[in-house]
Amino acid sequence: MNKFERQSSSADTQTLPDDIAEELSRLPSEVLSVDDAPSLAPPAPLSEDEVRTIVISLMLTMFLAALDQTIVATALPTIGRQFHDVSNLSWVITAYLLASTAVAPVFGTLSDIYGRRVMIIISLSLFVAASVLCAIAPNLPMLILARGLQGLGGGGIMPVVQTVISDVVSPRERGQYQAYFSSVWMVGGILGPVIGGVFAEHLHWSMIFWINVPLAAAAIALLLPRMKKIPVFHRKRKVDWLGGVLLMASAVVFMLVLTWGGTRFPWLSPTVLAMVGGAVALAVTFVWHARRAEEPFLPLPLLGGSVVPFGLTAGGCALGAITGLTVQLPLYYEAVYHLSASEAGLALIPLAAVSTCGAAIAGRTMARAKHYKRVAIVGTSWAALCGLGLTLTTLPLWALLTLMAAFALGLGTTFPVCVVSVQNSVARPQVGTITGALNFFRSLMSSFTVAAFAAILLIALGADVPLAGEHHGAVNAIPADDMRHAFRYVFGAATALMAGAALCLIMMEERPLAGPSTTQPVEMAE
Repeated sequence: MNKFERQSSSADTQTLPDDIAEELSRLPSEVLSVDDAPSLAPPAPLSEDEVRTIVISLMLTMFLAALDQTIVATALPTIGRQFHDVSNLSWVITAYLLASTAVAPVFGTLSDIYGRRVMIIISLSLFVAASVLCAIAPNLPMLILARGLQGLGGGGIMPVVQTVISDVVSPRERGQYQAYFSSVWMVGGILGPVIGGVFAEHLHWSMIFWINVPLAAAAIALLLPRMKKIPVFHRKRKVDWLGGVLLMASAVVFMLVLTWGGTRFPWLSPTVLAMVGGAVALAVTFVWHARRAEEPFLPLPLLGGSVVPFGLTAGGCALGAITGLTVQLPLYYEAVYHLSASEAGLALIPLAAVSTCGAAIAGRTMARAKHYKRVAIVGTSWAALCGLGLTLTTLPLWALLTLMAAFALGLGTTFPVCVVSVQNSVARPQVGTITGALNFFRSLMSSFTVAAFAAILLIALGADVPLAGEHHGAVNAIPADDMRHAFRYVFGAATALMAGAALCLIMMEERPLAGPSTTQPVEMAE
């Protein structure tokens, strides 16, 4: 009997009423009624091969979403030349990011209502259909619209995939799988610009969208035949569409503020201030509605307690730090170390790649250690110390990359601990909702950090800084000493984020994780 069968069979030895009672005890009385009890019936156990196949198909699905966040960037100049429009090119990326961020909590909640199978089919189908529309777009406005639709599908993939993993793997073992998905996200982020550039230069830019069709077909072919055996924990109820619309609208307006502020409009311009007021008004209206709705789209009590707010904040700080540095560091490499654009891209690999090693260490520690959050506390504290070293010292390139890798190693330990802890703190019928909320807040934090780091550079340099994807010739006009001095504030901000993450993890309650107390390393291949 393998470990997955042990896990399922041990749960099945309990009587059904006890199993249901355990779930009911973790929910407010008004959230789940006894009519929902059949959805909590123990499923047939999954074999190790079935779990492996499900995980591989989910990794392929996640790769699609990760790839399309970066693959378009290097093809933008070619697209602009074909459509004779460069002023609106940034919307090809912005439309995807806006849509994917806004719908993350929607898909997470709907997966708790209609089930994972339905939502993964919808998200993948929408993603593929929008990819085809992108590939055949006759002009830039149609491409931007299709990218927005693609973002709707891509934004649903992440929370639904993480929720499916929570259904088939025990919390104690889940951290190891979160590390695999972190690796997939890293590979997609690194390969995206490379593949996009090759397709645009040697084939045609539309290939960056056509490639999604066979990859999605393979993912669906692997996943759907086994979805029927995945445990069912969703609970059908009335959908609070008004709450969902209010939440998405406030997120879109807030993201537009972060996108346009300081670039298209000054931060204190009437337009930006009006948008900030609109975002706040929509958010307040959402909270007012959620407090009065019988079954709100995102139950506000779910965001309280001794686990969720700290897990959301710690994960958001870590993802914001690595995202902000990834966007701004090429400027530093080019101005201070005089690297070319391609060399600056390669210099980002230690930051992106080593963070997955930290995630793997944390995931394996969670499978064995009783006090599993300690590895993340040590990791984030170590990252804060490394960030302090980056802030206070001037290093040669090799030493900088080494210290950056050490920073990323500590930072990466945050992700599996936060995801598993947050999922483990709620009842099974609410895992999709909280996972969608987790991805939503992390995306908002990433966007906020990118804008904040850019603002810090603008203030420190007292001049305009070229944004990612724009012409980098102006970077050479910035004296190296000025850029080095300005980036000390950026590194200081990243240090503060990691110190905040460490503090949140210390304050977060460490609840026991269900599953085997010790496990062997999870093998993803025969």
